[in-house]
Amino acid sequence: MKYMKAEIAGNNILVITIDSPGADVNVITKAMMEEVSSSIGIAEKDGTVRGIVIMSGKKDNFIAGADLEEFLSAEKEEDILKYITGGHAILKRIKALKIPVITAINGSCMGGGFELSLFTTYRMASNSPSTFMGLPEVLAGLFPAGGGTQLLPGLIGLTEALPILLTGKRVRPKEALRIGLIDEVVPAQGLREAAIKRADLIALNGIPKKRPGKIKRPLIIRALESTSIGRKIILKKALAGVMKKTAGLYPAPLEVLKSVSYGYRHGMEKGLAKDGKTLARLVTGAVSKSLISIFFSMNRHKKNPFRDKPAKIEKLAILGAGLMGTGIASISLPVCGTILLKDSSMDRAAAGMKQIWDGLMKQVKSGSISRFEAAAGYGRVVPCHDYSGFKNTGLVIEAVFEDLNLKKKVLRDMESNTGRDTIFASNTSAIPIASIAEGCKHPENVIGMHYFSPVPGMPLLEIIRTSRTSNRAASAAVEFGLRQGKTCIIVKDGPGFYTTRVISSFLMEAGILMGEGVPVPLIDRAMVLSGFPMGPAALMDEIGIDVALHVSRVMEPLFSKREIIAPPFQGFIEKGFLGRKSGMGFYRYDLPKKKGSRIINNSIHEIIGKMDNDKIKPEDIQKRLTLRMAGEAILCLEEGIISSPDDGDIGAVMGVGFPPLLGGPFRYADSIGAAALADEMNKLRDLHGNRFQPQNILLAMAGKNGRFHRA
Repeated sequence: MKYMKAEIAGNNILVITIDSPGADVNVITKAMMEEVSSSIGIAEKDGTVRGIVIMSGKKDNFIAGADLEEFLSAEKEEDILKYITGGHAILKRIKALKIPVITAINGSCMGGGFELSLFTTYRMASNSPSTFMGLPEVLAGLFPAGGGTQLLPGLIGLTEALPILLTGKRVRPKEALRIGLIDEVVPAQGLREAAIKRADLIALNGIPKKRPGKIKRPLIIRALESTSIGRKIILKKALAGVMKKTAGLYPAPLEVLKSVSYGYRHGMEKGLAKDGKTLARLVTGAVSKSLISIFFSMNRHKKNPFRDKPAKIEKLAILGAGLMGTGIASISLPVCGTILLKDSSMDRAAAGMKQIWDGLMKQVKSGSISRFEAAAGYGRVVPCHDYSGFKNTGLVIEAVFEDLNLKKKVLRDMESNTGRDTIFASNTSAIPIASIAEGCKHPENVIGMHYFSPVPGMPLLEIIRTSRTSNRAASAAVEFGLRQGKTCIIVKDGPGFYTTRVISSFLMEAGILMGEGVPVPLIDRAMVLSGFPMGPAALMDEIGIDVALHVSRVMEPLFSKREIIAPPFQGFIEKGFLGRKSGMGFYRYDLPKKKGSRIINNSIHEIIGKMDNDKIKPEDIQKRLTLRMAGEAILCLEEGIISSPDDGDIGAVMGVGFPPLLGGPFRYADSIGAAALADEMNKLRDLHGNRFQPQNILLAMAGKNGRFHRA
């Protein structure tokens, strides 16, 4: 067999070891499932086999899920349905076996791999920090049609199952054991032997009634889940949560709830049949296609595009021990031997060290790292207030205040205390890197590494090259970002680079709407209902209105050429309305929410003016803000700031909140059509000014019915 090895071990226990050749992880393919079928056939035909163990031959992976490329190659719904029902047939055969089947999980166990485990008798997982389970299908606009919605609620209860089914949540062994998702946790080194022994014991004595570590769920929850009325209440509450979070724009979570309800009423067999049809329909939908395009784009961005791989960065220095600096340090712990954390005083550096330690303890609590790994990582960070230890540092990342003169000063200081090959990276979000590098000794070593806040949670890293940045520095920055687990895009230098230009166009247009008297809540609600994670006013409150104003001033030389004027928000600063951090911005954070919504800060009317233009249609607000973002992205491509529509889409979605359901500004443009988009922008230009002027590249594409993406 090509994908697995089947052997008899112990007291007639069949051990099936899945190990896809030439791959780091196992993914489910039609050929693999045919071999699983053949292996199960051994047990069905050979009456001497007393039990089965299914495990992986990979180091840190059980099964990562289905091979999406193969799955999507079936273009028609009937072909997709045939693919799914073939998998169902094999899984049902596993469940029907009269002998125990043990799943031995080490590493990532996701999607179809996790669903495979649900059809087995007993699930055993290693205590490795790399072990986790989950159903991420909804994140790609898909649906766990391999039994997840049918079996998981019955296994762990409806209230525990829904977060896993609806959010793609990853569950680590400690929590999985607590909720009954797995039956046992064992050391990774002895997983195979423990699984064989457990199969033998179950064959002799049956499944153990007591599962050490499993917590008995509250009686009221169990009682509620045991009745159809109770389940309706739980599902109704879950539906309200989904609608609040997604505005009903994403069909997959809604289908999950329908499937769970259907399964309770009609049973697994009919539920699986219906699930197959649901998935076949979802796959061909626009939202799923957009989300899948993002998934494939993320995979493409996992490779360093530079031919020559740089030397590994063993020693890192970070200038600034604030939120960004400590965040960068935290994600660098697994990839560096030494991290210098420098600030202006040891007290500030020590405060940063505490933030790093607190973050490590959260990871220990979640089970993502061990206490030993936390202590070892923390020990690699050295707090300091001068440059005395900077010799032989490979990379220095500055995360100081957004001030050009300060950034130029720390670059000069760094060059005076390091070698000629040390790379200097600025974490600025808007200041041109060439301006920071002006007058330095080695401009070829200067680059931008724009991280997003919070650093551990935001997946994008925007790497900015000047005309003088060397390939060595650029390659090293990309490689380091990839090792940190980031998705990297490389962009050309200029005010705001790519992501800040795109989000600034969004925020400035919102400011113009406010100046036209459109109420803040109306603008924010319109954008949330179109798929944005939050409205522009709420976003400015989060990042800080003072920060947003600073960025708009950096962008002014670029935007003023197109008659884009920064909104009149200076009055906010004068009154101390800085956003959430000061308690008041566009909204009041010093007061509790009212009916789930923040209360508007009525004092802003003294600054902006009367805001009573509530006759504007939400779709007009959505069109203006979305087309400003899309237009700016297209202009960045035309100017060479980004090198491809793929980079533009992944940067906008993962960096600044462009709705994933639209696939990014270039996928969005393709969905409308170049000619139709140019026509819409011309109409807006005539109404609102030259900032909506269609880009030359768009007009050329409209003339030949072109697309930004091939498909």
